[in-house]
Amino acid sequence: MTADNAVERRKDRLARLKELAQERVDFRFKGLPPQADGVAVAELAERRLNLFTDGFTTPVLALSAERLEHNLALMETYATRHGLAFAPHGKTSMAPQLFQRQVEHGAWGITLAVPHQVRVARAFGVERIFLANELVDAAALRWLAAELDADEEFRFICYADSVRGVELMDAALREAGAARPVDVVVELGAGDGARTGARTEAQCALVADAVAAAPTLRLVGVAGYEGEVPEADGERVRAWLRRLVALAVEFDGAGRFAGLDEIVVSAGGSAWFDAVADVFAEIPGLSSPVLKLLRSGAYVSHDDGHYRHLTPFNRVPEEGALHPAFRLWAQVVSRPTQDQAFTNAGKRDAAYDLDLPEVQVVRDARTGAVRDAAGVTVTGLSDQHGWVRTETGAGLEVGDWLGMGLSHPCTSFDKWQLIPVVEADGTVVDYVRTFF
Repeated sequence: MTADNAVERRKDRLARLKELAQERVDFRFKGLPPQADGVAVAELAERRLNLFTDGFTTPVLALSAERLEHNLALMETYATRHGLAFAPHGKTSMAPQLFQRQVEHGAWGITLAVPHQVRVARAFGVERIFLANELVDAAALRWLAAELDADEEFRFICYADSVRGVELMDAALREAGAARPVDVVVELGAGDGARTGARTEAQCALVADAVAAAPTLRLVGVAGYEGEVPEADGERVRAWLRRLVALAVEFDGAGRFAGLDEIVVSAGGSAWFDAVADVFAEIPGLSSPVLKLLRSGAYVSHDDGHYRHLTPFNRVPEEGALHPAFRLWAQVVSRPTQDQAFTNAGKRDAAYDLDLPEVQVVRDARTGAVRDAAGVTVTGLSDQHGWVRTETGAGLEVGDWLGMGLSHPCTSFDKWQLIPVVEADGTVVDYVRTFF
């Protein structure tokens, strides 16, 4: 493909972001006002509707405009301060608009997990993708080969953690007639009982040898995920990260990275990125510059459960603080006893794989006044009901709206295809489209 054609392809992809704003609202998008049917998303945003008084139906998930911007800016400054490149895990949101905002806030690229997600990112113009998985699907590899051959500016890196995986990748890429080699990093597993990754340095070396023998592949570094370290704490996580760095040093000393413009060393979930920053600062000079690639993704919306307790900013408060940006609004639809109530939001609407929703505020159906949700607790979720326990004095009535914080953003985004972005006073200023 000529340079001019590649430029046109990129323009076409970026134009798709603008096309999202022209999508028409209809029955596919839950929570939006019925009277908005047929209205373009951009026009709906321009109307600056109020989430509470302009026809939005419950349940409805809202993303705080102010907190979203705060989190994006905070991680940009954090990565810069610590000399890290940043490829946030996009599978958290699968929202091309947020991918673009992350890139605008300095992200090197986007991390993804499966081929479908890569296709979504490419469709919307993402130029650098880190696939935190070994890619052995022949159909996906054929597509990838064509995509790399068609756009010389496209940078793609994926894991390799087995000789068999390398063999499958090489065979599929040979069959596809791939002109450009696929860049791979050897994945070091986080320990016995952890998720993927070669378990020992000797196994990593065998994988690296297999990559070197495959003309369709190029070894560019090492990587892994410290969040899977068994019984993780600061000491164990840092010990594993130092093993990862030592593996990079060993590979470099053996000439495995000869001829590279840069060597990739990558790690980073949302629980231990302070440890990643500390240990990556210790990486010695290698034969080429090192791309220290952090991949934390849950920061974009943060949460009110799992990650609120695990965020590294709790351990290092002078670095700043992430703010939970999601709030799920549901309505009380039943009050059968004095100590029990039911909402109309359940497993279809709220993340529940780690923690249950946390009721934070009550919006009175009679007056519109908002108060703290003292004595109101979600105790369980059915498919479309939330089980709520109420203490004496909670004053909850049928029709009241409950504003709830959510745990685990990865399984919050995937339940909503079009999410209102809401300012503190309830004004809806944008809508985020997701693709799961």
